[in-house]
Amino acid sequence: MNIPAEYDEIRPYVPEELPQVFEELIADPEFQAAMGYAFPGTPFEQIAGAMRASKTNLDFQKALVAPFLKGLLAKLSSGITMSYENKESLHNALCISNHRDIILDSAFLCVLFVEHIGNTVEIAIGDNLLIRPWIKKLVRVNRSFIVQRSASIREMLASSKRLSSYMHHTIAERKQPIWLAQREGRAKDSNDRTQEGLIKMLTMYTSGNMVDALKELNIAPTAISYEYDPCDYLKAKEFQQKRDNPEHKKSPFDDLANMQQGLMGYKGAIHYHVAECINDEIDQIDRTLGKNEITSAVARIIDKHIHSNYRFWPINYYYYEQLTGDTRFASKYTAEEAAKLDAYMADRISKVDLPDKDEAFLRTKILEMYANPLINYMKATEEI
Repeated sequence: MNIPAEYDEIRPYVPEELPQVFEELIADPEFQAAMGYAFPGTPFEQIAGAMRASKTNLDFQKALVAPFLKGLLAKLSSGITMSYENKESLHNALCISNHRDIILDSAFLCVLFVEHIGNTVEIAIGDNLLIRPWIKKLVRVNRSFIVQRSASIREMLASSKRLSSYMHHTIAERKQPIWLAQREGRAKDSNDRTQEGLIKMLTMYTSGNMVDALKELNIAPTAISYEYDPCDYLKAKEFQQKRDNPEHKKSPFDDLANMQQGLMGYKGAIHYHVAECINDEIDQIDRTLGKNEITSAVARIIDKHIHSNYRFWPINYYYYEQLTGDTRFASKYTAEEAAKLDAYMADRISKVDLPDKDEAFLRTKILEMYANPLINYMKATEEI
């Protein structure tokens, strides 16, 4: 199906555009260097050959992206699993998830979708991360569409309307699943909450009833759980930087450091759970309510499903106890595991490179990152 020209600036490349884009990437020295890093020992000519042999975006993902990600999983995790409540709904779902890792949250979901339904999700990615021209080309080859964040207020309004319209077209007309984070940026303390502005943006494509507009998007809340967050110490560092200087802002270098650490750090076990599409629950919302009330209600529905479907490991239970003093989960870890987790905490704090490092503050922030999902789970399932 043809994609309307109004989306040309933000949509992924279509198969007809790939040969030219591949040649531009192949000729780019920065892309060549990146591929050397991603596939050490593989001649670049072999990578270029695999690209030229790819006739579709999915061909490219299967030939290069999936092998790279599976290599990461083999080296840097103890395995990845996925569960879902309705396989059929995955084919045109809007998977709204919590957000832990800049790159891998959506990338791993693509691998899982290929394995389970034979297709990948389209990925929403902020233009703030597209710091080099070859990166922008590569993500659009990899079925990403662009969320514009660096624009004036007037431009942002038009951009948001176009983005909303594009996602509706992709889900309703092209029957293509999409991944979207529940908020702009990661919840660095893992206290995951859906941004209400995001819900409003999703309905900007129409002047019709908000409830009906949201139902057309087939929202499937998706819970992502990592045993270990490779960026936990970087997030803790940023918390102290913002505490000490409220004007502190991350630089492109900081984003790059987080992307690199997220890619190459150890993640332990990983689990994704895609809940049933929430249309039945949205349908129960009173259509006469104001937009703000409807938005809040939908955000609460999404959050409840995400919070209810986390997966937990000893680190979550032990750090929850360390944070709160509540010992109800003492049976969930052994003394040996607790000792290893104490050592892990000391190691993470040692990696924070600040001249005025506040170790007690950093420890609390890291404890919160692993405890907050468990706290939210207990609230969502009425165990607290």
